[in-house]
Amino acid sequence: MFNTNSHHPVVDGLPLAALRNRKSFKWRGFPADVLPLPVAEMDFEIAKPIRDELIGMLEVSDTGYLGPIPELGTNLAAFALARWNWKVDPEQIFTATDVGVGMVEMGRTVVKPGDLIMYNTPVYHNILNWIHELKCEAFDAPLAKDGEHYTLDLSVVEAGYKKGVKAHFLCNPHNPVGTVFTKSELASLAELAKKYGVTVFSEEIHAPLVYESGAFVPFLSVSETAREVGICVTAASKSWNLAGLKCATIITAHPDQKARAEAMPMAVHYRASLFGAVAAARAYECVDWLDAALVTLDRNRKFVAEQLAEKLPTVGYRIPDCSYLAWLDLTSLNLGENPTEVLMEKGKVAFNAGIDFGPNSGQFVRLNFGTSEEIISLAIDRILAAVNSK
Repeated sequence: MFNTNSHHPVVDGLPLAALRNRKSFKWRGFPADVLPLPVAEMDFEIAKPIRDELIGMLEVSDTGYLGPIPELGTNLAAFALARWNWKVDPEQIFTATDVGVGMVEMGRTVVKPGDLIMYNTPVYHNILNWIHELKCEAFDAPLAKDGEHYTLDLSVVEAGYKKGVKAHFLCNPHNPVGTVFTKSELASLAELAKKYGVTVFSEEIHAPLVYESGAFVPFLSVSETAREVGICVTAASKSWNLAGLKCATIITAHPDQKARAEAMPMAVHYRASLFGAVAAARAYECVDWLDAALVTLDRNRKFVAEQLAEKLPTVGYRIPDCSYLAWLDLTSLNLGENPTEVLMEKGKVAFNAGIDFGPNSGQFVRLNFGTSEEIISLAIDRILAAVNSK
């Protein structure tokens, strides 16, 4: 059941002093005088129902291994139907440790070492790591760019499929560029995949964080062809800030893909965390918290634009359609080959280096705005300080 109470919580970034006490990599991976804005986690308190559920488990020492968790499939299916009108079969939802493990372990059922796997740069840097973990060769079909907007270049995709690509690791919605692909694009992609015998792995971890209602289209909801060629790998971790609890889901919608999922080692399920699976199940009921977080993130994505217009007007920035990641073009600032190094040294602020997302993105950085306006403003100030100290 969804939470139907009328109270909508206020979700906002915690003060910097409080965040400094966190133990996650975001807050322990950098020197104390550096403002860390690369890691994709939010500086928010998690939803109270999730917190209460986990505290209740600790109070009765319910800290064992993960077993059956039917409520995860049921709640995810209910959320998908209500949010996207996507009918998911709970019997075709499988658990994995995290999205990377889900992509790799499900990938093993499709590809063998040496096969070609397509990806679309600039894209989440770990996708390339997953391809290498599978001992496969990466085939880049870069996104097409129209101004600041990126989208799939289906002609380049087809050219790659013709060369023998076996799997396509699609980031949908797209990290870091903030694009949400259309139903038409995805339907065309599915037809190409069927024509050339390609399996599309649609990584949809940012899907609940799309701002425009109805804009996100799950790949497996697009067409019967998409259900035949596609596999979805997702998690509640980005949208409800649960990454450290370790649980993701693999979703299929066709007997052949379901058989592949069932062929994975049993350990793929059991290596997920009990806390993670319980938290994810509860998260899909916390729609009020998610909607409140989206209100804050919507404000923040526009605040980034306001701050840049005021302080660094030559920086390129398209307000993203999803999630809490800003893709900033710093070319005009002339910060050298790797702007992140200068920003760290001169501005004491950390971002993801654009070069990690693709070979043509060396002048870009990725900024996490899932935080407070205070920290966003401070981050832009520190970029400006680095520029002025050159």
